[in-house]
Parts: sequence; structure tokens; C-alpha cells
Amino acid sequence: MIVDLPDTTVSKISRALIDVREEGGAVALGRVLTLIIVTTDGGSEDGIEAANDASREHPMRVISLRLDPVGEPKLDAEIRVGGDAGASEVVVLRASGDAASNVESLVTGLLLPDAPVVVWWPDNPPATPSHSPLGRIAQRRITDAATVPFESARVAHLGDCYSPGDTDLAWTRLTHWREQLAAVLDQPPYEPITAIEVRGAATSPSTALLAAWLRLTLGVPVDWHYLPSEEWSDGIKSVRLTRASGDIVLERSTAAIARLLQPGQPEHDLVLPRRTLRECLAEELRRLDADLLYGRVITEGWALLGPAQSQETDG
Repeated sequence: MIVDLPDTTVSKISRALIDVREEGGAVALGRVLTLIIVTTDGGSEDGIEAANDASREHPMRVISLRLDPVGEPKLDAEIRVGGDAGASEVVVLRASGDAASNVESLVTGLLLPDAPVVVWWPDNPPATPSHSPLGRIAQRRITDAATVPFESARVAHLGDCYSPGDTDLAWTRLTHWREQLAAVLDQPPYEPITAIEVRGAATSPSTALLAAWLRLTLGVPVDWHYLPSEEWSDGIKSVRLTRASGDIVLERSTAAIARLLQPGQPEHDLVLPRRTLRECLAEELRRLDADLLYGRVITEGWALLGPAQSQETDG
């Protein structure tokens, strides 16, 4: 069910939400959080689709906020419930001109009472998310260093502007890599790691974050490389851990399959695809407290990590 509200106000939207629930039988009592999606580049539908999928695990109210600071002052809205919203309620706000100048006032009257607030910027995040108008009212703030505007300095900036409650989907994409590497090191022989090499695509901030995590947790200098796009173009390519008995290598042979090589053991092919937006978002919504490890990786780990060996393709 979709209800269009052109040239409207926040109070009218709030009343329309109540009417939709009463007339259509949709109940919001089971919603556990409010997710605000803020976008400027027209990618709001991808974010809404990912939120709808994640809502089956985390029932929520989704407020999609599309801001256009130029143009006629106007607020248009759309309410989606039922099959058009997964297990969530979706309120799509399109604000232009002066109507887009005070984003906090656009969402305050639409937040679920006594429920946590999560803000997600799929693209163009504020310089310091926790100091932004929406970031100040949120328990969690989600960015994605892999999206526009993409540049290598964004990874370093994650630590410069970090506040507890911040997280980034470039870190979330590492979960399965970290699980596989931790599982390998939990097996004998329990020898210290003496050298580490990480390689990945020039457009993959996850490469740098994985290197920073390994540097922090293993206490060994990490040699990390950005690969030319013609050699590898999608996420992390490989990790090599060196110890006395030989090297452990976890390397993607394709975008979805990684080969694990260990001394004295047969090769193993593992399914290790790049995680979907829905998977990453659902994982981040499972916890509403601060991710302390992420905070340490982008501050302490990044400070210990040297620069990428190849700087010709910044990423």
C-alpha cells in the first residue's frame, strides 16, 4: 500500500501514518527502531530496498530523506506499508529549497517514541557524522567509505572524526574475512605470525581496514597493496600470513570463491562473495551499542599501519 502526499507538512504526514494503520490494519507496535536514510544522489531506492529486506529481522520505521537544497521550497512525501515495505513502515520525504534546510525538524515528529534512532548515509556523509543535526539524535551512525565521493583520504578520516556509535559498511564487509582468518589461527601449530601481506582493489577501503585490524590484533607490521584495476577490481584479493612452518594464504580466485592454502594441508575452496548491502545493514542493526573494536581499528590500528606500498591508484 502506497499513499502519496504531495506538497505536505510533517504534521500531515504524522496524521496520515495513523490513518493508514487504523484503516489498513497495519500495526507499528512491534517496531524496534527508527532508521533514517539520508541521500542526495538519487540512490534512495537501493537503500529502501536493503532496509525492507533487513526489516524482516529488525522491524522498524524507515524514514528516507532525499535532500535537494536548490529549487522551490517544497516537501513531498510517500508512505509505504504492507507488501511495499517489508516488515517496516517506510516514509519517503523529498525536501527541496528552504524545506531541506532544517533536516532535524523534518524527522523529529516522525520518530517512533522511546525507540533507538539509527542514521545511515549511503553517500555523501557529513564531515563529522556525530556532529551533524541527525547524528546528534542517533544512537548509531552508519557511513560507507566505498561510495561517492570515493577517495583514499576517507579511510583516514574515519578515525579523525570517530565518535562512539559510528560505524562504516567498509568494516562490516570484513566480517567473513575476519572470521576465516581467526578460525585458521585458532588451529595448530600455534606459531607467531612474523609477516603479513594484504592486497585488494584500488577502490576497496575494506583492504585498508583489514590491514589495520591485522596490525592491531597481531602486532606485526603489515605490507598492504592496492592492485591495478586490470588485475583486480572488486574488494579484497588476498591475505598472506607468514610463520615459521610456512605461509597461510587466503586468496580470492573469483569474486565469490576464495582458496585457503596452509602448510601440510590440502587446498580448500571457500565461498566468500562480497557481502550484499542488505547483509551489511542487517548486521549493523543487530547491535545498537558502540562497536569498540571498530573504533580501535580506525584510530589505534590505523595509526600503527604504514601507507599502502602502491600509491599510484589511490583508493
